[in-house]
Amino acid sequence: MRKVTRYPVEGPNALWQIYRTVSPWKGVKNFIFIQVARYCPILQVKNWIYRHMLGMKVGKHTAFGLMVMVDVFFPENISVGDNSVIGYNTTILAHEYLIKEYRLGNVIIGNNVMVGANSTILPGVTIGDGAIIAAGSVVHKDVAAYTFVGGNPLRELKTSKSNNEDTETEITSS
Repeated sequence: MRKVTRYPVEGPNALWQIYRTVSPWKGVKNFIFIQVARYCPILQVKNWIYRHMLGMKVGKHTAFGLMVMVDVFFPENISVGDNSVIGYNTTILAHEYLIKEYRLGNVIIGNNVMVGANSTILPGVTIGDGAIIAAGSVVHKDVAAYTFVGGNPLRELKTSKSNNEDTETEITSS
């Protein structure tokens, strides 16, 4: 189960009421910096933007691939550990605006995590250290450490006891 906080709304759908929740200026500022980071080929600059302009927690040597889209309105609710790789065109969300409610949740990605290209990470999930997320996955629940998961719906493909080296070798050699 994802760890999200639910906020009911009355009247028009929650997205229509977004600026009661978050400043429009914060949204514009974040959008501009996210777009710069999405196209920036220099990992150190990209991480600086995430840490200092968006308030994300980003560990040492973490690499965000080209076109990664982090949450525009609540990027400060995203934490990525050391030496992790977030693949091309991955989306990381910390909010959901629905018809009668909106939901907020922290996204915690551990150390040495590999997230494959075109994945979507939903609010309120924790991805444990050493986990591997297959390309194109929708992460809608917590992922245990050193687990290889994939698909939509997300399912476990393999577990390693202490590190993902064997799993990585198996993936790259098949």
